[in-house]
Amino acid sequence: MLIEFFNHLQHYLAEVVPALAIGFFLSGLAHEFIPQSWVDRNLGRPGLKPVLLSTIVGTMLPICCWGSLPVAIGLYKKGAKLGPVLAFLVATPATSVSALLVSYNILGLKFAVFIFFAVIVMGVTVGMAGNKLSYERKIKEEPDVCPHCSSMSGTCGHKEDLWCRVKSVLKYAYIDMPREIGLETVIGIVLAAFVAAYVPLGALIERFLSGAFGYAFSLIFGLLTYVCSTATVPLADAFIKQGMNIGAAMVFLLVGPVTSYGTILVLRKEFGAKILFIYLSLVSIMSLLLGILYYSL
Repeated sequence: MLIEFFNHLQHYLAEVVPALAIGFFLSGLAHEFIPQSWVDRNLGRPGLKPVLLSTIVGTMLPICCWGSLPVAIGLYKKGAKLGPVLAFLVATPATSVSALLVSYNILGLKFAVFIFFAVIVMGVTVGMAGNKLSYERKIKEEPDVCPHCSSMSGTCGHKEDLWCRVKSVLKYAYIDMPREIGLETVIGIVLAAFVAAYVPLGALIERFLSGAFGYAFSLIFGLLTYVCSTATVPLADAFIKQGMNIGAAMVFLLVGPVTSYGTILVLRKEFGAKILFIYLSLVSIMSLLLGILYYSL
């Protein structure tokens, strides 16, 4: 069992670390090059438009759940509201171009089209709910201050120096962001490896693959394990071929990528237990409803 744990840990590290590196770098680029005024205008207001924008952008970005975490927290630190942040955390890991292509090749056009629009519906729903929630903002909105001279960036000359801007991107990406969410991410990876190594998956599959129990199995399994959106497709196909309800497979594809332990721990730290509970509840309910809808089509 210990060998299995370290094998899974090695697998997750190989999968997650490159994604985190990309996510941290994107967060640094966003912090340095996205103007505060753009965040305030497009993501810092209540309403449907900011939520829809973050959802659509999230479906296009080729990063997984772990990579989306630093980007989302970076936008939050710049002043993005809770709704767009939650919508981004749902939409970004739940699908990607590669995942849609794999879905089309393995499960067909109908499945690929449905999951694309299902992710948008789920992201917008969670985001709009987030707009209605009250919470204590633990991260203060950061003014656009130059990291080199501590003056407002518009009043100094460092913004014109490319090397200074590169250093600012790297400092924020690989020093500030790991300090903010690094511990929670590491704990999340260790927990994911533990569950993958010790959950008696074979017995669960044999007992719960078919019928209505498949929905419960998919939801619980999706919440307990993390698999990226592309990797969930062949796994879901294997479940279907063994007798799983196709609607239950849709549930697994929607839940698995967006509920990693890293996401859970970071949401708990930044927004509190109430927001985390509502987030997981909405993701669970929406995925079940969408899975049942797909089965009935």
